Amino acid sequence: MLNDINPLKPSYIYKIWGGEKLSKKKLESTNVSANNNPLGETWEVSIHPEGPSFLMNGENLSNYYSENELPYLIKFIDTNDFLSVQVHPNDEYAKRVENSIGKTECWIITDADPGAGIYLGFENGVDATTFKKAVDDKEDLTPYLKFHEVKKGDLFVVPAGSIHAIGKGITLIEIQQSSGITYRVWDWNRVEKDGRPRALHIEKAMDILDFAGDHNTDEYFKIRKNLNFCEGSNEVLSHRDFNVSLVNLDQGFNKHQLTGKRAVSVVCLEGNINISSKNQVQKLNAFESAIIKLDVNELEISTEGRCSYVFVT
Repeated sequence: MLNDINPLKPSYIYKIWGGEKLSKKKLESTNVSANNNPLGETWEVSIHPEGPSFLMNGENLSNYYSENELPYLIKFIDTNDFLSVQVHPNDEYAKRVENSIGKTECWIITDADPGAGIYLGFENGVDATTFKKAVDDKEDLTPYLKFHEVKKGDLFVVPAGSIHAIGKGITLIEIQQSSGITYRVWDWNRVEKDGRPRALHIEKAMDILDFAGDHNTDEYFKIRKNLNFCEGSNEVLSHRDFNVSLVNLDQGFNKHQLTGKRAVSVVCLEGNINISSKNQVQKLNAFESAIIKLDVNELEISTEGRCSYVFVT
């Protein structure tokens, strides 16, 4: 049974490139799974079958929300190595080829080692022919990609079709369409535990990679820096399937009006917050998440000290 405000337990996803920071943040007793991979992701708000979230009593969140009511997925990612160079399809291609929705996503950096960064977009002048030859020749692909050094509070939007790879030493929150489709182009020549090379999806990736010059710019990726230092509410992204705001408070409160048309989620990034409805008050600490019942029409979110939280509708 749903309350007005429902704290959630995530699915834990272990990855070959996972780090240690997320497991410490989530107070996990162990950072290593049964197959000896470290924790790479926690799927905080999800009804995706590959990694659903759960109410505190253990019930699957998909028991209460449909794909239309919760068409997005929220996760934390923690890296101790580079993720693959990859791309996600748009809705049209995903529907036609995978019988799924596509995947546009956005990232807010919550922690980064000095010099850490991401690859996002192609360098100027890179076209499909040049890039495909580099792939076929098994070249290091990084010279063809734009590198962006990152710090806490930086924002990046990754539209479907955009080449990208998250670097090592980064923790971030990702808000995305509820899709698990990823096409790997290159994986740093890594192998699986059994020694086999990790699977690549070159043909599909080349079908959808966006080489347009005006789609490989900072403006297209809506890059914004140091949002954690901006007091108040910052709209991050408005998409068909989700709207994202990053809210920074230094004491006080924010009121949010809700429409009930789509699930509302709150994820605390820093400090702690109290979420209040007419019938309930729920505290969230950093790296904790909650989903709001659809018939709640107003929330107040308050703090006694500095905090940051993501508000997704």
